Amino acid sequence: MNYILNIETATKNCSVSIAKEGKTLICKEIAEEGYSHAERLHVFIEESIKEVGITYKDLVAIAVSQGPGSYTGLRIGVSAAKGLCFALGIPLIAVDTLQALAAQAKIESGFVVPMLDARRMEVYSAVFSAKLESERAILAEVITEDSFQEFEETLYFVGDCTEKCQTVLNKANFVFLENIKYPSANEMSALSYEKYLKNDFVDVAYFEPYYLKDFMITTSKK
Repeated sequence: MNYILNIETATKNCSVSIAKEGKTLICKEIAEEGYSHAERLHVFIEESIKEVGITYKDLVAIAVSQGPGSYTGLRIGVSAAKGLCFALGIPLIAVDTLQALAAQAKIESGFVVPMLDARRMEVYSAVFSAKLESERAILAEVITEDSFQEFEETLYFVGDCTEKCQTVLNKANFVFLENIKYPSANEMSALSYEKYLKNDFVDVAYFEPYYLKDFMITTSKK
């Protein structure tokens, strides 16, 4: 059986899931202001393995959220994933954090815009189709009233910065799904299994999380 352990620690949400052939069997997560990843992550992993009724040797791969996101959170998740891969001799899969966040929005048309808060009006963002295909690359950008003006289709915004972004993003085709706030290991299950089937692995020794530090400042057209 193809069991994959998924680890998501890019935001305040410390999340772990175990999936069998792309289907989540169990997901444990908690989002706290104090970033309790260091204390919670390994406990969640141990509990999930036990409750599913398997052992570490049943895992065929470890998947980790690759970013962008919290520097400390990403380091904790990647370190744990690498350690398990080395110990078990199994491959490491890197999953796009924003794609996993976008996967929570179940839409039939239009585009999903996952955004993660950086500071002030700065966000990490991307644009995905209803089928989770990339429509615009990941950017570190400053949100202004001119952001996403090129899209005429309905845009569904998800992430932990929708409240502040609604103050400037107010076109009629902009929809904010405020209940979708953080990426989760639950949505990583299908994404990591797809990569597993394609042997889309990263080098355990040299893989580093995806950090975005430079912000693109958009000049108002007014």
